[in-house]
Amino acid sequence: MPDPAFAEPIAGVILAGGQGRRFGGVDKALLDLDGRPLLDHVIERFGPQGGSLFLSANGDPARFAGYGLDVVADPFAEPVGPLAGLAAAGLRLRRDAPGIDLLASVAVDTPRLPRDLVARLAAALAADPAARVAIAVSRGREHPVAALHRLDGLDALIAGLADGSIRRVMRYVEMRGVVRVGFADEDGGDPFLNLNRREDFAEIPGFRP
Repeated sequence: MPDPAFAEPIAGVILAGGQGRRFGGVDKALLDLDGRPLLDHVIERFGPQGGSLFLSANGDPARFAGYGLDVVADPFAEPVGPLAGLAAAGLRLRRDAPGIDLLASVAVDTPRLPRDLVARLAAALAADPAARVAIAVSRGREHPVAALHRLDGLDALIAGLADGSIRRVMRYVEMRGVVRVGFADEDGGDPFLNLNRREDFAEIPGFRP
């Protein structure tokens, strides 16, 4: 859970709205990892770190019915990337919980997420009043999808996605004002290992969350 000193409520969204082209169109969230769907591993690590938890996913939400998550679809007719999931969850919060101004995001294909991810991002954001987004960094690489966002830029994000002026996640967080938080390897591996291809699953044989 976030540091008690950081009093603001935090919601979370797991971004699973991609088209899975590298997996032949298969739903990546439901791919097997160590005998369980990939989504299970991410929920186990990320779910306890905040309050309300959303799943950004397109198509029939019934396939996730057993998870009890609030599934939000992209609010755009055409695919515009992972920021669409952030916008969808932000809009749902505005409707149902307007008092929440912080939204943490992670990708569904990062099963090694640190269990203190949100707490550390929240602490960094609280320490830098000029920053509107905190992102994770590991092995010298920035991970702008593993982030904590202030939602006061939601309208500008939606407008930018609609007119095409915003697409790249890193460009968006830099526009907003970003603070970076470094994370060390855990259990000998990168905590933000991204399973983009089937071959990537071989990098974590016998992995247990």
